[in-house]
Parts: sequence; structure tokens; C-alpha cells
Amino acid sequence: MLAALADLLDGMAARALGVTSPMGKELDSLADMVSFGLVPGVIAYGLLIAMGNGGDWPTQLQLNGLPGLAITLASALRLAKFNLDERQHQYFIGLPTPASTLFMLGLLATYQQYGKILANFPGVVPVLYVVLAVLCWLMLAEIPMFSLKFKSRGWKGNEIKIIFAALSLVLLFVFQAIAFVWIILIYLFLSLGTVKQ
Repeated sequence: MLAALADLLDGMAARALGVTSPMGKELDSLADMVSFGLVPGVIAYGLLIAMGNGGDWPTQLQLNGLPGLAITLASALRLAKFNLDERQHQYFIGLPTPASTLFMLGLLATYQQYGKILANFPGVVPVLYVVLAVLCWLMLAEIPMFSLKFKSRGWKGNEIKIIFAALSLVLLFVFQAIAFVWIILIYLFLSLGTVKQ
């Protein structure tokens, strides 16, 4: 969560100070690869094993969790694509890697609260595989999604962003980290309904 905040603030600071550079762009993506590529892959790996082992978090390497690292690979492709794609200044093409990480944090929080209960459902692991496949696809898909960068200080032109931010704060207050799953689903829904290429 701190990495997501830092990712938001470092771009704002660079633009405000006028210190953007190609090197900075590459370093930003390298940092993103760790925070928003490796971390969600490790979470996915752990969740796959835990849900297959009755809710117990893994303590040693197990092969059945390795497909979770597909998120890490999809994130690497997404970040490389972002750096080369000149269309992504006003909006994103595909689900941003911080959003996929927040979704995985929401799943992790759900596991922490309800893991033992969820592990009793025989279909939970296949459902998790499907969720991870969809998440990887969304990161690489040619689907426009709104950016949270505000171009002005007023309501006009920022309506969706303000509504989304307010709704997100309410959900976080009520459901805490579990809300990240719902926040990212709302983000996808709002993006599909409002962003035009």
C-alpha cells in the first residue's frame, strides 16, 4: 500500500518539479516491477497453496502455487508495454499493475479473515486460477481505463475520479483491506462505461 502511494506521489512530484526523464521512466518501471509485479505474484503463489492445503499458509516451496507467478510475468509485460505505448498519457490501456496488486491485497485480506472457511469449498482453487488468469489478461488487454491523475482542481472533467475516490474511501472505512477487491471491480466497471479511446 505504501508502494502504491509512493508510485502516485513520485509521478506528481516529478511533474511538479519538471524533472521527468527517460531514465526516470525506466527506473519507475523497475521499482513497479518489484512492488506491483513480484509482490502480487508471491501473494498469488501463497493463496493457491493455502487454499489447496485447508487454509494453511505455505512454509516451503510447492509446485502447485507456481502458476500464481504468472501475475509477475504479466506485470513485466504490462510495464514494458506501458513504457513503449504513447497512447497512455490521458488514460491507461489495460489494468495498471498497482490496481492488480491492490486486488491481490484484497484477496489476501479475505484469506486472512475467512481462509479456513473458504478452504472447505472444493472449487475455491479452480476459481482462484480463473481469477488470476482474468487478472493477467486484463493487464495486457487493449481496454482503456481511466487514470487517477487530476488535470484540474475542479469537479468538471474529474467527476468519475472524484466519485471513485469517495466511494473507495467509504468502502475502505467499512471493510478495510478486503474492500480492495470491490474497489478494483468498481474501477473496471467505471472504466468500461466511461473511457473512450
